[in-house]
Amino acid sequence: MTWRARLFALFPALWLALLLACVVWIVVARNAWAVPTLLFVAYLLPPLSFRLHQAWWPLREGRSYLDAPGYAPWWGSHQCQVMYNAFPALESALRLLPGFYSAWLRLWGSHIGRGVHWTPRVEIADRSLLYVGDGVVFGHLTACYAHLIKPHRGRLVLYLRRIHIGDRAFLSAGSRLGPGVRIAPGTVLPLLSDVGVGRRVGEDS
Repeated sequence: MTWRARLFALFPALWLALLLACVVWIVVARNAWAVPTLLFVAYLLPPLSFRLHQAWWPLREGRSYLDAPGYAPWWGSHQCQVMYNAFPALESALRLLPGFYSAWLRLWGSHIGRGVHWTPRVEIADRSLLYVGDGVVFGHLTACYAHLIKPHRGRLVLYLRRIHIGDRAFLSAGSRLGPGVRIAPGTVLPLLSDVGVGRRVGEDS
Protein backbone atom coordinates (compact mmCIF):
# COMPACT_ATOMS: atom_id res chain seq x y z
CA MET A 1 0.00 0.00 0.00
CA THR A 2 1.40 3.39 -1.01
CA TRP A 3 1.76 6.34 1.39
CA ARG A 4 -1.12 8.03 -0.45
CA ALA A 5 -3.39 5.01 0.10
CA ARG A 6 -2.46 4.95 3.81
CA LEU A 7 -3.25 8.65 4.06
CA PHE A 8 -6.70 8.27 2.50
CA ALA A 9 -7.40 5.28 4.76
CA LEU A 10 -7.47 7.80 7.62
CA PHE A 11 -10.28 9.84 6.04
CA PRO A 12 -13.21 7.95 7.68
CA ALA A 13 -11.64 8.31 11.13
CA LEU A 14 -11.02 12.02 10.55
CA TRP A 15 -14.62 12.46 9.38
CA LEU A 16 -15.94 10.67 12.47
CA ALA A 17 -13.74 12.80 14.76
CA LEU A 18 -15.03 15.99 13.14
CA LEU A 19 -18.62 14.76 13.44
CA LEU A 20 -18.19 14.02 17.14
CA ALA A 21 -16.49 17.38 17.66
CA CYS A 22 -19.51 19.10 16.13
CA VAL A 23 -21.84 17.20 18.46
CA VAL A 24 -19.78 18.28 21.48
CA TRP A 25 -19.81 21.85 20.16
CA ILE A 26 -23.61 21.78 19.95
CA VAL A 27 -23.98 20.42 23.49
CA VAL A 28 -21.36 22.60 25.18
CA ALA A 29 -21.31 25.89 23.31
CA ARG A 30 -24.80 26.00 21.80
CA ASN A 31 -23.41 28.17 19.04
CA ALA A 32 -25.66 29.10 16.10
CA TRP A 33 -23.04 27.79 13.64
CA ALA A 34 -22.72 24.38 15.26
CA VAL A 35 -25.70 22.68 13.55
CA PRO A 36 -24.87 23.96 10.01
CA THR A 37 -21.28 22.84 10.56
CA LEU A 38 -22.48 19.40 11.66
CA LEU A 39 -24.61 19.07 8.51
CA PHE A 40 -21.69 20.22 6.35
CA VAL A 41 -19.37 17.60 7.85
CA ALA A 42 -22.03 14.86 7.68
CA TYR A 43 -23.20 15.39 4.11
CA LEU A 44 -21.03 17.82 2.15
CA LEU A 45 -17.43 17.25 3.25
CA PRO A 46 -17.19 13.68 1.83
CA PRO A 47 -18.60 14.41 -1.67
CA LEU A 48 -16.57 17.62 -1.94
CA SER A 49 -13.45 15.70 -0.89
CA PHE A 50 -14.30 13.06 -3.48
CA ARG A 51 -14.63 15.72 -6.19
CA LEU A 52 -11.22 17.11 -5.25
CA HIS A 53 -9.80 13.58 -5.34
CA GLN A 54 -11.36 13.08 -8.78
CA ALA A 55 -9.66 16.23 -10.08
CA TRP A 56 -6.24 14.82 -9.15
CA TRP A 57 -6.75 11.05 -9.44
CA PRO A 58 -9.82 10.33 -11.60
CA LEU A 59 -11.50 6.95 -11.58
CA ARG A 60 -10.91 4.87 -14.69
CA GLU A 61 -13.49 2.31 -15.70
CA GLY A 62 -12.42 -1.16 -16.68
CA ARG A 63 -10.13 -3.78 -15.21
CA SER A 64 -7.12 -3.07 -13.02
CA TYR A 65 -5.16 -4.57 -10.13
CA LEU A 66 -5.55 -3.21 -6.61
CA ASP A 67 -2.20 -4.67 -5.58
CA ALA A 68 -0.31 -3.18 -8.54
CA PRO A 69 2.56 -0.76 -7.82
CA GLY A 70 1.38 2.83 -7.50
CA TYR A 71 -1.81 4.38 -6.24
CA ALA A 72 -5.26 2.97 -7.13
CA PRO A 73 -7.71 5.92 -7.38
CA TRP A 74 -10.67 3.69 -6.49
CA TRP A 75 -9.20 3.18 -3.03
CA GLY A 76 -9.30 6.88 -2.17
CA SER A 77 -12.78 7.29 -3.64
CA HIS A 78 -13.98 4.35 -1.55
CA GLN A 79 -12.60 5.91 1.63
CA CYS A 80 -14.67 9.04 0.93
CA GLN A 81 -17.83 6.91 0.91
CA VAL A 82 -17.29 4.03 3.33
CA MET A 83 -18.79 5.95 6.28
CA TYR A 84 -22.23 5.82 4.68
CA ASN A 85 -21.95 2.05 4.45
CA ALA A 86 -21.06 1.93 8.15
CA PHE A 87 -23.89 4.32 9.09
CA PRO A 88 -26.64 3.69 6.48
CA ALA A 89 -29.18 5.72 8.48
CA LEU A 90 -27.43 8.90 7.30
CA GLU A 91 -28.40 8.17 3.70
CA SER A 92 -31.81 6.77 4.62
CA ALA A 93 -32.69 10.11 6.21
CA LEU A 94 -32.00 11.90 2.91
CA ARG A 95 -34.43 9.60 1.09
CA LEU A 96 -37.27 10.78 3.32
CA LEU A 97 -36.98 14.28 1.82
CA PRO A 98 -38.26 14.53 -1.79
CA GLY A 99 -35.44 15.25 -4.23
CA PHE A 100 -32.66 15.39 -1.61
CA TYR A 101 -31.11 12.00 -2.30
CA SER A 102 -31.11 12.49 -6.08
CA ALA A 103 -29.45 15.89 -5.62
CA TRP A 104 -26.90 14.36 -3.28
CA LEU A 105 -25.94 11.67 -5.82
CA ARG A 106 -25.59 14.36 -8.48
CA LEU A 107 -23.15 16.09 -6.14
CA TRP A 108 -21.03 12.95 -6.23
CA GLY A 109 -21.08 12.99 -10.05
CA SER A 110 -23.89 10.60 -11.01
CA HIS A 111 -26.53 11.44 -13.58
CA ILE A 112 -29.93 11.18 -11.89
CA GLY A 113 -33.10 11.98 -13.84
CA ARG A 114 -36.30 13.61 -12.69
CA GLY A 115 -38.95 11.93 -10.56
CA VAL A 116 -36.78 9.05 -9.34
CA HIS A 117 -38.29 7.20 -6.36
CA TRP A 118 -35.90 5.88 -3.72
CA THR A 119 -37.12 3.60 -0.95
CA PRO A 120 -35.30 4.13 2.38
CA ARG A 121 -33.28 0.89 2.31
CA VAL A 122 -31.59 1.26 -1.11
CA GLU A 123 -27.83 0.57 -1.15
CA ILE A 124 -25.52 2.45 -3.54
CA ALA A 125 -21.89 1.36 -3.25
CA ASP A 126 -20.36 3.73 -5.83
CA ARG A 127 -22.18 7.06 -5.67
CA SER A 128 -20.48 8.62 -8.70
CA LEU A 129 -21.06 5.74 -11.12
CA LEU A 130 -24.80 5.77 -11.78
CA TYR A 131 -26.76 6.86 -14.82
CA VAL A 132 -30.45 6.84 -13.87
CA GLY A 133 -33.18 8.03 -16.23
CA ASP A 134 -36.44 9.79 -15.43
CA GLY A 135 -39.16 8.13 -13.36
CA VAL A 136 -37.11 5.13 -12.20
CA VAL A 137 -38.38 3.26 -9.11
CA PHE A 138 -35.90 1.62 -6.73
CA GLY A 139 -37.65 -1.05 -4.65
CA HIS A 140 -36.94 -2.07 -1.06
CA LEU A 141 -33.38 -3.37 -0.52
CA THR A 142 -32.32 -2.69 -4.10
CA ALA A 143 -28.53 -2.54 -4.40
CA CYS A 144 -26.17 -1.13 -7.06
CA TYR A 145 -22.51 -2.17 -7.07
CA ALA A 146 -20.43 -0.51 -9.78
CA HIS A 147 -17.25 -2.28 -8.68
CA LEU A 148 -16.22 -5.89 -8.23
CA ILE A 149 -13.10 -7.14 -6.48
CA LYS A 150 -11.96 -10.76 -6.65
CA PRO A 151 -8.71 -12.70 -6.31
CA HIS A 152 -7.29 -14.08 -9.56
CA ARG A 153 -4.00 -15.98 -9.81
CA GLY A 154 -2.68 -14.45 -6.63
CA ARG A 155 -3.68 -10.89 -7.57
CA LEU A 156 -6.58 -8.65 -6.52
CA VAL A 157 -8.57 -7.72 -9.63
CA LEU A 158 -10.78 -4.61 -9.60
CA TYR A 159 -13.48 -4.22 -12.24
CA LEU A 160 -15.16 -0.82 -12.35
CA ARG A 161 -18.01 0.17 -14.67
CA ARG A 162 -20.91 2.64 -14.56
CA ILE A 163 -24.45 1.27 -14.14
CA HIS A 164 -27.09 2.54 -16.61
CA ILE A 165 -30.81 2.43 -15.78
CA GLY A 166 -33.23 3.69 -18.43
CA ASP A 167 -36.31 5.88 -18.05
CA ARG A 168 -39.26 4.46 -16.10
CA ALA A 169 -37.48 1.22 -15.20
CA PHE A 170 -38.89 -0.54 -12.15
CA LEU A 171 -36.41 -2.38 -9.92
CA SER A 172 -38.39 -4.72 -7.69
CA ALA A 173 -37.47 -5.39 -4.06
CA GLY A 174 -34.18 -7.16 -3.47
CA SER A 175 -32.76 -6.53 -6.94
CA ARG A 176 -28.95 -6.38 -7.14
CA LEU A 177 -27.06 -4.81 -10.05
CA GLY A 178 -23.38 -5.38 -10.78
CA PRO A 179 -20.83 -3.21 -12.60
CA GLY A 180 -21.59 -2.39 -16.22
CA VAL A 181 -25.25 -3.44 -16.05
CA ARG A 182 -27.62 -1.70 -18.49
CA ILE A 183 -31.36 -1.74 -17.81
CA ALA A 184 -33.45 -0.68 -20.81
CA PRO A 185 -36.18 1.98 -20.47
CA GLY A 186 -39.47 0.63 -19.14
CA THR A 187 -37.97 -2.66 -17.92
CA VAL A 188 -39.54 -4.31 -14.87
CA LEU A 189 -37.03 -6.40 -12.93
CA PRO A 190 -38.69 -9.30 -11.05
CA LEU A 191 -38.43 -9.69 -7.29
CA LEU A 192 -34.94 -10.60 -6.01
CA SER A 193 -33.28 -10.23 -9.42
CA ASP A 194 -29.49 -10.62 -9.58
CA VAL A 195 -28.10 -8.90 -12.67
CA GLY A 196 -24.46 -9.86 -13.16
CA VAL A 197 -21.45 -7.99 -14.51
CA GLY A 198 -22.03 -6.29 -17.83
CA ARG A 199 -25.46 -7.78 -18.48
CA ARG A 200 -28.08 -5.98 -20.54
CA VAL A 201 -31.72 -6.38 -19.55
CA GLY A 202 -34.76 -5.28 -21.54
CA GLU A 203 -35.50 -4.27 -25.08
CA ASP A 204 -31.87 -3.58 -26.07
CA SER A 205 -30.47 -6.73 -24.46
